[in-house]
Amino acid sequence: MPNELTTPKATITIRPAVVDDAAALRELRLEALANNPIAFAADYAAAEADPPKVWADRIASYAAEEQGVIAVAEAEGRLVGMMGLYRERWPKTRHGGTLWGVYVKPDWRGLRVGQALVEECAAWARAHGMTIIKLGVATVNGPAIRCYTRCGFTVYGTDPKTLCLDGVYYDEFLMSMPVSQDGEE
Repeated sequence: MPNELTTPKATITIRPAVVDDAAALRELRLEALANNPIAFAADYAAAEADPPKVWADRIASYAAEEQGVIAVAEAEGRLVGMMGLYRERWPKTRHGGTLWGVYVKPDWRGLRVGQALVEECAAWARAHGMTIIKLGVATVNGPAIRCYTRCGFTVYGTDPKTLCLDGVYYDEFLMSMPVSQDGEE
């Protein structure tokens, strides 16, 4: 069920992505990779080669296999933000998941869209018996770190030289947030 975030700019709908979002989601992802290459391990050229069908298949398989969720923020009929939650695969690790692909369009930042997307993914995690969500964030990405901290994430380590872009290495903070205790709130 979609949630709404009321902002001075517009009402934003926060909801799980559906297969019909595939083309728009792909375009949003490409924008994210082009505008913020330090924030993502993925490569623009490789992502650009993936047709919308790759996104449609990912959305469908996440839903069918309870593998995770891709949450989107929609305003004025277009996607303005996205975030994925991938559930760990193995039986002994399925209680945890990883946030990935977090992006909010620049003109929609500062409105708590990122926080609403985290809340959507955390709600999915709780509903599916997960107890912890983890993520990696570039140590130089102050706005993202502040958002995650506001949402309840804490740093549990630093992964050195995680990314290398144009010959410059970037470390990542490893962050985690409990979403429930043993599958219960």
